[in-house]
Amino acid sequence: MIKNNLEIDVKVKCLEEGVTQAQLAQMVGTSAPYVSRLINKKEGIINRVFVDMLDKLGYDIQLVYVKKKGAAEK
Repeated sequence: MIKNNLEIDVKVKCLEEGVTQAQLAQMVGTSAPYVSRLINKKEGIINRVFVDMLDKLGYDIQLVYVKKKGAAEK
């Protein structure tokens, strides 16, 4: 499960860069409704379009693995 709130992340980064979601969709070669569906999903998902969107906004993505609390040691 991805714990980041992707909708807020993308919307904030769009505001910071002065780009609308529709403009961002055009920059990555997809439709505005698809971008909206992608970032509004209840389940976290990172796909190529999401990576392209953040790249166009000037961001790299870093994944951090965190051990679950109470997970059995092997």
